[in-house]
Amino acid sequence: MSTPSPKEPETRTATVGLGRDDVAHLARLARLSLSDEELDSFAGQLSAVLDAVAQVGKAQAEDVPPMTHAVPLTNVTRPDVVTPSLPRDVVLAQAPAAEDDRFRVPQILGEEE
Repeated sequence: MSTPSPKEPETRTATVGLGRDDVAHLARLARLSLSDEELDSFAGQLSAVLDAVAQVGKAQAEDVPPMTHAVPLTNVTRPDVVTPSLPRDVVLAQAPAAEDDRFRVPQILGEEE
């Protein structure tokens, strides 16, 4: 099936439907094992999705510029400013355990020291 060029209006108005065989083929391509009930259920669901996409494709959007977001975005970064931090001895005094001017934490990987 070819897509219409931007100058040609789409004339197809029928809904796009996927049959059980189409869903079985897609499942096979995706290496999915589906039951008969799932095939029937997914056929209806996928048809509904394709119909919704077809409705979006009918929108008159020739005068709408392409965009990445529906609303303008503003970068909210702040400048990097160096500020003084707490002295190391004050921070380590509040730690449950300290060793060699560092926090001491339990060994978790089973590595030898």
